[in-house]
Amino acid sequence: MNANFMPRALRAAECRGSRLGRDSIILRRVGYCPSCRRVTPAANVARIQESPLAQDAASPPDARRHAPAARRNREPISRVLAEVLPAAGLVVEVAAGTGEHALHFAAAFPHLSWLPTDPDPDALASIAAWAAEAGLPNLLPPRLLDARRHPWPVADAVGNADAVATAPRVQAVVCINMIHIAPWEACVGLMAGAAEVLVPGGPLFLYGPFMRDGRHTAPSNEAFDASLRATDPRFGVRDLGDVAAEAAAWGLDLERHVAMPANNLSVVFRNSAERIPGRRVRGAHAPPHVSS
Repeated sequence: MNANFMPRALRAAECRGSRLGRDSIILRRVGYCPSCRRVTPAANVARIQESPLAQDAASPPDARRHAPAARRNREPISRVLAEVLPAAGLVVEVAAGTGEHALHFAAAFPHLSWLPTDPDPDALASIAAWAAEAGLPNLLPPRLLDARRHPWPVADAVGNADAVATAPRVQAVVCINMIHIAPWEACVGLMAGAAEVLVPGGPLFLYGPFMRDGRHTAPSNEAFDASLRATDPRFGVRDLGDVAAEAAAWGLDLERHVAMPANNLSVVFRNSAERIPGRRVRGAHAPPHVSS
């Protein structure tokens, strides 16, 4: 068939591999084909608009984000969470990012209600898109939450009628790959928020790279830390001792840490005691190894 007489919607396949290919479908819908630089007769425009390619171009963009690291680490993290999470209740995930972890963990732990949160509206859209596709009954709608701002908006998710007058209680808090790509204040806010909402004995689970005693555990972590600091001097791989000291200041005791693939750690804290909301248990702590 002579290409000049092919329907424009079919001719779209010729340039789908190019950068213009997919975007050019929209131009074809109004009668112009960038690949052949010809104007489509008006009589054919309606036919092109009805083509599957044109309809696909007109559909809303896919909001789902993808994080390759999430696919790699979700199973190792799941194995640790299986030993840490309670038999029932609500888990709040802070900085849920793309939502891929939330989707996986909600499926892996159907006895738990999983509440993904993030401060980024685009991340919330991604989480919602993944959740809509999966249709898991225990995966709750994502909500906006900045770890530094208190109180955390989780009271209605807890379902406590007295939550306005008393601190809401959740059974676990999970935070993956957040504290090294955020200012130190985000780590402080995470500890304060977790201490406020967790039931006594409830776990705070962290995952990511950490320094030990002021030293990196691998050359790759050291290079990663340098790249983070170059991006934003407030960022950086945190020292586990600094994080544990900040957690202890809010009544969260370090229970254990587990070596993970790619030189990461899973770190588990437990809410040790009842406390007055907004007040530290012990004195202030400033991290010596990373500037705030």
